[in-house]
Amino acid sequence: MAKQRSFVADYLVYLVLRLFVCVIQALSWRQALAVARLLAWIAYWVDRRHRTVAHENLRHAFPHLAADERETLVRAVYQHFGTMLVEIMQMPRLLSARTWRRHMELPQGRLFVEWCLQDRPLMFVLSHFGNWELGGYIMGLLGFPVHAIARPLDNRFAEAYLRRWRERTGGKILAKKGDFERMDALLAHGGRLATLADQDAGARGPFVEFFGRPASTHKAVALLSLEHSVPLLVIGVRRLGAPMRYQMVVEDVILPEEYHGQPDAVRAMTQRFTTAIERLVRRSPEQYFWLHRRWKHQPTSRKQRQAA
Repeated sequence: MAKQRSFVADYLVYLVLRLFVCVIQALSWRQALAVARLLAWIAYWVDRRHRTVAHENLRHAFPHLAADERETLVRAVYQHFGTMLVEIMQMPRLLSARTWRRHMELPQGRLFVEWCLQDRPLMFVLSHFGNWELGGYIMGLLGFPVHAIARPLDNRFAEAYLRRWRERTGGKILAKKGDFERMDALLAHGGRLATLADQDAGARGPFVEFFGRPASTHKAVALLSLEHSVPLLVIGVRRLGAPMRYQMVVEDVILPEEYHGQPDAVRAMTQRFTTAIERLVRRSPEQYFWLHRRWKHQPTSRKQRQAA
């Protein structure tokens, strides 16, 4: 049975969060970026566990990197996500239907619009790369709000606050667990769904290659695509050097009809969007969330399965 959470503790954490957001939003853009650099520096030195995970991940993904090059890259990862945190807090102040072009490039804008206007459902496949929160925010500003799949926070007050923020441009949040029927209904009626597709799926998830190493990956994306005939658009939202300056690209378009009749269509589709995500990450590795254990589970050998 799950441990009962403290109402008082959760509310105090929520108040601290709201106060911090208010302070960041009250600062100038330059001051906010200075805070981001400070937060990244503190997190790097305090968060030893995730720093170690990042080094381990990068050793597997880029074995050619020397130790000092890997150390520089890990520091850059912390800097990127410290900056991203401040960018998210400043989004309502910086972004509107009139100002978004100052901060986002859409080199395939026509392709985006054409797919969004088609009379069929659509899924946006994202990853923990760049600023994925910005992608959904911009889509809402463009008049194409999406339903996004997310794991609710354990803190009920923080979750309600984050949900309001995420839905302020018209999108909706669906719980990763518990809202599968709503996802089905949405796609059955031609809706748009966005999901992060680079999380470890446990020992039972299908294993596909990611940076030359088996990675357990959720199969729900491919299953929903095949069941409802939903095209998959693999999206990357990459920072272009300066903070709050991004480019949103379509790295791949995967049509389910191309896989009908294949003996292992789910695995083939999962491998394809995972390979597209890898291409995005290779171009800007400092913008990927190497701090999470993407290869936490590995496939067991036949002898191990028999012994079990």
